[in-house]
Amino acid sequence: MALSKIDVANMLTGATPVANGGTALTSGFVNGLTEVDQWRLTTSFSGNADPIASNWERVDTDSDGVAVGTGMSESSGVFTFPSTGIYLIRLTGVGHGLAHSQRLQWIIDVTTDNSSYDDAATHLEHLRYYGSSLDTWTSGACEHILDVTNTTNVKVRFGFGAGQGGEECIGDSGKTYTGVSFTKIGDT
Repeated sequence: MALSKIDVANMLTGATPVANGGTALTSGFVNGLTEVDQWRLTTSFSGNADPIASNWERVDTDSDGVAVGTGMSESSGVFTFPSTGIYLIRLTGVGHGLAHSQRLQWIIDVTTDNSSYDDAATHLEHLRYYGSSLDTWTSGACEHILDVTNTTNVKVRFGFGAGQGGEECIGDSGKTYTGVSFTKIGDT
């Protein structure tokens, strides 16, 4: 029998692949991504901040803010999710150091009871200088997949840890140096 005569749609269970005329989407996530949001730190600061409680803004350069959906809300550095679901949280950080040996750390803190926070992910940089160079820049990222089962209790905040002093976490209101993105990747 010729392949063109085979009724593929009636032989498959689940979603029919796009190549065969289907959408390849399954129930619950019919229209693709429903929440995508991006925030950034607007000013630089030195020293430890866990959480980074101020100077957050929704990214508005070259876009209108929220890319898809309702978007996150933020108060004193604590971010609240707009709906339940599985979220990919990605924190990127840019740091600056001026001493011979310094540690810079970016942290994703999560609570599931709206009270106690645990470090869910971290990125650690140890700046070590050789010779006379005392001015180093670094960047890094960490991410965490979080099942938001309750928007009242499950929240996230971000921290910056410094070592011996003089370390800086870089922020800017015109472009994203240190920032976070939230993408809802599935239903809970």
